Amino acid sequence: MKSLQHTLFVSLIVVSLTPTYHGVEIIGGHEVEPHSKPYMVSIQKDECGKKSNTHYCGGALIRSGWVLTAAHCQSKGSIRVVLGAHSLSRNEKSQQKLQVKEQHPHPQFNKKTKENDIMLLELSNDAKINKDVKLLQLPKDKDADVKPGTRCTVAGWGVRTAKSNSPSDTLREVMLNVIDRKTCNSKDYYNRKPVVTKDMICASDSKGREDAAKGDSGGPLICDSKFKGIVSYGPRKPTAKKPGIYTLISKKYLDWIQKIIGIQTYNMTTEGFY
Repeated sequence: MKSLQHTLFVSLIVVSLTPTYHGVEIIGGHEVEPHSKPYMVSIQKDECGKKSNTHYCGGALIRSGWVLTAAHCQSKGSIRVVLGAHSLSRNEKSQQKLQVKEQHPHPQFNKKTKENDIMLLELSNDAKINKDVKLLQLPKDKDADVKPGTRCTVAGWGVRTAKSNSPSDTLREVMLNVIDRKTCNSKDYYNRKPVVTKDMICASDSKGREDAAKGDSGGPLICDSKFKGIVSYGPRKPTAKKPGIYTLISKKYLDWIQKIIGIQTYNMTTEGFY
């Protein structure tokens, strides 16, 4: 009986966000095949008293010198990204560790309403694209929205249990279903606190046991094999009526990315796409 209870507990996914917006983490789910998601990025920072950098957010490599993540992952100190990783503790030959040259949070990011929770990280050097480090193609603006009921996945190195403060050593993922915005904004769900806008996606499993959470913030939401959203916000305890909220990569954000990077993002070639 204890074994069954333990199994059920570790399968729960909790969505959690710290008051200072230092990210969200996956609890439970399953470990992915090593290096099967070569676009995944671990964003890390120096922690006082610790010998190594600490993972606190996720992201996706969209160009050799640019990572897309959440605006609430912005840090006052220096940060770096780790590419080509499966295990964060092992010295994998596939890993590339690059410093972040500049952080570009969306100028209209609102911590209270969760709106415009998107940020670009400009890397100090270009990543070397290979079998373990590849680009994730941005969506096309004409089909940016995601229909309710769509099956999606989200991956990250976030914590595996609600009581843990340490990230998962290996990359894990969960499966989610998109929920329509009207339902998500209803009194039985978020009751418009915050308001789920047309630039956001609501997603969870049907029983409220699986979702993204602290440490997974900024990671990509993949729907029908397409990059559609960014892990943004969710409640501390798992519940079917408090789904995770994701920033939808809509046309307005594609235009903003184009302005910052200086290229037409949604007509990029698929070179380097996983």
